[in-house]
Amino acid sequence: MAIDDPGWNLHRSFLAVMAQGSLSAAARALGMTQPSLGRHIRALEQRLGVALFTRSPQGLTPTEMAHELLPHAQAMASASAAMRRAASAGFGELRGVVRISASEVIGGEVLPGMLAAFREQHPGVVIELVLSNQSADLLRKDVDLAVRMVQPTQQALVARKVGTIVLNLYAHRRYLKAHGTPQRPDQLAEHALIGFDHEPPYVRAMRPAGLAYAREHFALRTDSDLAGLAAMRAGFGIGFCQVPLAARDRQLVAVLADMIAPVLPTWLVMHEDLRRSARHRTLFDFLAEAMARYATGEHPGQRVR
Repeated sequence: MAIDDPGWNLHRSFLAVMAQGSLSAAARALGMTQPSLGRHIRALEQRLGVALFTRSPQGLTPTEMAHELLPHAQAMASASAAMRRAASAGFGELRGVVRISASEVIGGEVLPGMLAAFREQHPGVVIELVLSNQSADLLRKDVDLAVRMVQPTQQALVARKVGTIVLNLYAHRRYLKAHGTPQRPDQLAEHALIGFDHEPPYVRAMRPAGLAYAREHFALRTDSDLAGLAAMRAGFGIGFCQVPLAARDRQLVAVLADMIAPVLPTWLVMHEDLRRSARHRTLFDFLAEAMARYATGEHPGQRVR
């Protein structure tokens, strides 16, 4: 039996309830009344012929079918957002929306200066910047451009290696003055180390062999790289930082730089369908050049005093 197309509004309501966890919170997020949202959910269940939520005095609980359908609804949301961005300008015009994904540190500390310079040249381009250490799905077009520390393998993606970013251990001068500077890797155990709470795969791949740098060694554990960087700048302890980023802050001092220097190969990526779009191609080329300068330490950047 053919299923009557429920329409995007019903799927959007379903996504909101899944994301917010309740009808009331989802209704607020969508600017709807709770009864209207409830009607959307019932209409979607009726048209799909499945139960998406079990109802109780405590609220709605997603069924297994809801979890199974969720990725498909998310793909619809990504396609809808990509369509709106594509329609924001013609392919030959340097205006419209470009959505970029980058890690917390690249997106929060490195890209803003580059994007400001791009904006001066192309004020018609609107930027949407997504900060996440998880790789956005370019094939599904969650974003248009992405800065990645892992080489993409999908043939439908255009990828340009923009350089290799070196990392060192750093600490604030104030911390080193109070606690001394380690001269050997084994002396790190005597210091307050800043590191992850849950180890990401790229850390395991780049960690030097034999280095005592695991969760049990850390005095501060956080999965936010920006929080770790802020703690380093505050003088909490020793942590990893990108060398060209640390060079902007005179108060950060490299520790064991000649002994521990892992690297992050870096790529700029976009979907091949966007090569014909003037705004995407222009921003891709601009960021590729700027990121290449940054990786070699040539990007000027503003020093933090």
